[in-house]
Amino acid sequence: MKSAAVDLFFATLAKERPMPKSELAFINPYTLLVAVVLSAQMTDVGVNKATKPLFKKVKTPKAMLALGYEALREHIKSINLLNNKAKNIIALSAILIEKHGGQVPQDRDSLMALPGVGRKTANVVLNVAFGEQTIAVDTHVFRVANRTGLAPGKTPDEVEEKLLRVVPDKWREGAHHWLILHGRYVCKARKPDCAHCVVRRWCAFEDKTKP
Repeated sequence: MKSAAVDLFFATLAKERPMPKSELAFINPYTLLVAVVLSAQMTDVGVNKATKPLFKKVKTPKAMLALGYEALREHIKSINLLNNKAKNIIALSAILIEKHGGQVPQDRDSLMALPGVGRKTANVVLNVAFGEQTIAVDTHVFRVANRTGLAPGKTPDEVEEKLLRVVPDKWREGAHHWLILHGRYVCKARKPDCAHCVVRRWCAFEDKTKP
């Protein structure tokens, strides 16, 4: 996709959703980090349901350690892979206290050194909590980037690299949100709603439906 088309592509998505934001509920960078760790193989709705009562009690790493593994596990019992996620959250909370003064670090390497935090999670935290121009590539972003030809790639890392090359600076901060929301609600995996897709003119998806 040519640069002029990319600019218009995001301008069109921005017109549709002027103020895109994460659908995960959080209070501060720490609770965002916990929510994103929990979100692997989960819907945001499912994560928010579990974290609503949790975040009434826990807003800091210190409070999480005071809560403890078993109580945390009880709070997130509806979450997939809850045992590993609970262990990672307890472990990363201890590291935040020991190495970062109880604060979430604002650099990717430090974030990715935390248990349960991969590149996608780090990018979400950097973008949502700190306003950095990172683009986290989840299944929705990966699908939209490939179907539209915006940034085709075989792996999330390849798609991320291409997105960072082609997305103009003015759209970078919101790009992750526009793409994920478009993939979640319009460019769905099994039944894409092509008839109501505002960026359909640029789509390279061969099986798109007709309006």
